[in-house]
Amino acid sequence: MSVASEKNNISKSSHNLQCSKRLSRSARRKKLVAQSSNYGGGLVSSLYGSGIHNLMNFCPSFEPCQECYNSVGLSSSLALFGENAFSLFGSKAVPMTRKQRKLSKAAHSGKTVAVSVQSVKEGPTTKRHFTKKRRVVVTGLGVVSPLGHDADEYYTNLLEGTSGVSQIEAFDCTEFPTRIAGEIKSFSTKGWVEPKLSKRADKFMLYLLTAGKKALADGGITEDVMAELDKAKCGVIIGSALGGMKVFNDAIEALRESYRKMSPFCVPFATTNMGSAILAMELGWMGPNYSISTACATSNFCILNATNHIIRGETDMMLCGGSDAAIIPIGLGGFVACRALSQRNEDPTKASRPWDMNRDGFVMGEGAGVLRRGATIYAEVLGGSFTCDAYHMTEPHPDGTGIVLCIEKALAQSGVAREDVNYINAHATSTPSDDLKEYEAIIRCFGQNTELRMNSTKSMIGHLLGAAGAVEAIATVKAIQTGWIHPNINLEHPDEGLDANILVGPKKERLDIMVKINSDLVIYLQYCKVKPILDFPSLKVEKWCASLKGTGELHKAVVLGIRPKARGLHTAVGKGRGRDIDKGFPRAKRAMTGTQWQEVDD
Repeated sequence: MSVASEKNNISKSSHNLQCSKRLSRSARRKKLVAQSSNYGGGLVSSLYGSGIHNLMNFCPSFEPCQECYNSVGLSSSLALFGENAFSLFGSKAVPMTRKQRKLSKAAHSGKTVAVSVQSVKEGPTTKRHFTKKRRVVVTGLGVVSPLGHDADEYYTNLLEGTSGVSQIEAFDCTEFPTRIAGEIKSFSTKGWVEPKLSKRADKFMLYLLTAGKKALADGGITEDVMAELDKAKCGVIIGSALGGMKVFNDAIEALRESYRKMSPFCVPFATTNMGSAILAMELGWMGPNYSISTACATSNFCILNATNHIIRGETDMMLCGGSDAAIIPIGLGGFVACRALSQRNEDPTKASRPWDMNRDGFVMGEGAGVLRRGATIYAEVLGGSFTCDAYHMTEPHPDGTGIVLCIEKALAQSGVAREDVNYINAHATSTPSDDLKEYEAIIRCFGQNTELRMNSTKSMIGHLLGAAGAVEAIATVKAIQTGWIHPNINLEHPDEGLDANILVGPKKERLDIMVKINSDLVIYLQYCKVKPILDFPSLKVEKWCASLKGTGELHKAVVLGIRPKARGLHTAVGKGRGRDIDKGFPRAKRAMTGTQWQEVDD
């Protein structure tokens, strides 16, 4: 629309406004709205729809100056339609200043109203300092698993190809078609959980509390250090897929006799968030505290949400991960009813066999994995991605669209090419359909890399449900740390269509996990992602890998990075201050705020 035609339209508008005085107030409003639709797409309607931005699109030359923004506010500044002006949020009259009433009066008289487009000369402004994104690192590991309750012991058993699957001993399961699981045989809460709580709480909560406190100990958080923490900036997000199933089941059995026999703890100790709550209460941490329950992807959702809390500056330190303990009659029976479990009872250690042609279902497992920040930096969490197949409750989409989308979004966010990834710890549960679909989706994303290697931790510990993501994240971190990747046990006859050269064999392998740029990280899939972790000029690192987790409906990507040792670069836990700095930064020091490095002035 040209300037001349706009002038004519304004004149016509003012004439119509004068004529409308004979009508009632409501009629004038209706007529004004109807007539405004003739103005190049409808000025008033555009205000109702998208606000000031549509007004600027309608009149390209209209650019309110800073004085306009700072004067009387948005709604009153736009009240140019008479005494009964329309508000952006309804038809209520908007009060106007003397200057605005003068402009309105000019509009009624037929005079052309000019809108100034020249900006007011701005005064001197303070230089805006660039703030880097807060970086989040993992520096404490705690694990409770069928292969050990220490991170080093756990990964050593994985490298040796030891299976943690055995006959179930916790209860009599002779009537069940499946009588095997990745059951934790020897577990003690002594020194970690109070005896009274140990008797009352569900095992999922005991595993969670123990793994969480072990992560703190591994991170160097002593009582003295704990006393100096800002506990309002420390939080816990540890999820569970099924929560306290045994506590709730016991309550149901007691109810058969009388409600008076029910424990007062049956409801609170059955909820999935109570483990995080109890841990926070014992530590006195007052930051974000909740749990997430998204089946197999639970732990990864918790890890990414904890990361986001730190990035946004809401917290400085987080405990995050997952825990589950569903090897009880109702848990086993439920999965048997789904026909999802392996029935290879005669040879338990051979039951979980991802990608093998003779696999017949997954094996249940139990345990907990928790990651946190401390003195020794193991990895950096670089971001993540969420997707949903919107297809089936348990099975992935036949085309793997959800998996591929999640991986691509994660890689795009990290800025890393897919061919740079050469190691993936897959979700692979040992189920007939899921393994193959996941493999095909991964190959679509990373198949161009001829050095790609892939394994599945579940071949030795089974499926830990909500704890799977955290426990396998720990395995992935240890792979980077040691330079060894664990084997795929029981992979005797790879399924048709699988490239055996990609899948790790029955023995551990030495792998130079590398990428073309100077970076060191883990890509961790639920499903997966990657990015460089540190940009210090003096650091020479070339390692990248991935860990994949997921479920039929939900996929999740979390990126972990390994920070290598650098001479002259140290951290001090205490108040979280870095004492020394690499020679490349003589006029700066770095403060370790929670789980990230942050440059500060001297």
